Amino acid sequence: MSLKNSPILISACLLGINSRYNGTNALNRDIIKQYSNRCLIPVCPEQLGGLPTPRPRAEIHMEQVIDANGRDVTGEFKKGADVVLKIARLLNVKKAVLKEKSPSCGVRLIYNNRRLVGGMGITARLLEEHGVVIEGAD
Repeated sequence: MSLKNSPILISACLLGINSRYNGTNALNRDIIKQYSNRCLIPVCPEQLGGLPTPRPRAEIHMEQVIDANGRDVTGEFKKGADVVLKIARLLNVKKAVLKEKSPSCGVRLIYNNRRLVGGMGITARLLEEHGVVIEGAD
């Protein structure tokens, strides 16, 4: 299956699913329209890692993911990333469109100390390390 025809993983929030930390979504009609001829597979790494929605905001600090209450949620973020990678492998996914600025899905930007900085989320990094082409979207 070529990159052109393979299914695409997409951050669930970009499809309008209320999966963001605050219980909202980030519906992106342009992305949906752009890939309307493709099979889109919604994923939310935080939910797949066992975190609830809504949940405290979280940020990457060094190699750890810490939520707004000071709780280390790195394990849940890594578990979610592993599950997303398994889905990608199972469905022969070659591309993912991920929510920019997320500690899981950020492709170029993440938050650190409530400021946007250059960086990559846990899931985005894992997918890229395993050869999945990733694209960021807001």
